[in-house]
Amino acid sequence: MRRALLALFALTSAAPTAAEVSFSGAPFLHWPVACTLGETCVIEDYVDADPGPGQSDYACGIKSRDGHRGTDIALPSEAAMQAGVAVLAAAPGTVAAIRDGVPDRRLDDPSDVAGQECGNAVRISHETGHETLYCHLANRTLLVRPGDQVEAGTPIGRIGMSGQTNFPHLHFSVLKEGDVIDPFAPTPATTCETDRPGLWIDPPAYQRAGLFTAGFSRGVPDFADVQSGAARVAVLALDDPLVAYANSFHAEAGDVLRFAVTGPDGPVFAHSVLLQAPQAQTFRAYGKRAPAAGWPEGVYTATIRLERGERLIAVRHAYVTLR
Repeated sequence: MRRALLALFALTSAAPTAAEVSFSGAPFLHWPVACTLGETCVIEDYVDADPGPGQSDYACGIKSRDGHRGTDIALPSEAAMQAGVAVLAAAPGTVAAIRDGVPDRRLDDPSDVAGQECGNAVRISHETGHETLYCHLANRTLLVRPGDQVEAGTPIGRIGMSGQTNFPHLHFSVLKEGDVIDPFAPTPATTCETDRPGLWIDPPAYQRAGLFTAGFSRGVPDFADVQSGAARVAVLALDDPLVAYANSFHAEAGDVLRFAVTGPDGPVFAHSVLLQAPQAQTFRAYGKRAPAAGWPEGVYTATIRLERGERLIAVRHAYVTLR
């Protein structure tokens, strides 16, 4: 069991990227979360298809991270996580390994979860020779044990914030003989088509737009500082302005960025920005000056949503401590 768990946890390391292998079988994966894309969840990142430095998703877009080895399915808020969103077995199989007991929390220092980056997790073996891995499950919500037989759609736990994460999401990986396989594009290709045969029975539609990042700053930052990360602050003084920003990509005219900031005493401000023209990349910021008595001490959260009509395209969260 210990060896199986170590193999499970190693999947979150930044080492090899996804492999492309021949796959001639029928699609066999069902959606692994009890949510609706574009309404109650979004795909935040795909598998990194770029074998070198940098990142690329399977459609030659930028919706991934360097070395990312799975598909991240994100919830729009911690409140949604607390309400409970089930993680489901993606296909029939046998539970090969589990881990539970890792607390749910926003992670500041990755060294705090060294060896537990995947958090609470389940690994399932399937008759196709593949395995599926489900990471960052909520603490003490696992419903299966090694050796259990599951069907597609069997609840195995709930989405949480355990391991190396600071937002509620499921990190879902597919493996074959130790290699990570992109379920959207498991076979080699020289094109960027989004309708390539994959492992999904009902393939989720590809969405190239998203949010690079979100953060807090002491004032409206320069775009170059947003891109480099220099704009982000983790701590502010009680009399500092409170400014949230977001960096979007491939937004369309008519898309809306929605800012919502909450503090220890509840909502602080909400603001919406209508994007007037298509943008390969842009950023927006909004904030408020400190009240005369200063901000209440504590942790503040920014949730930024990119919406297209009634459809949720992307969501990012940011945190800052005021003291």
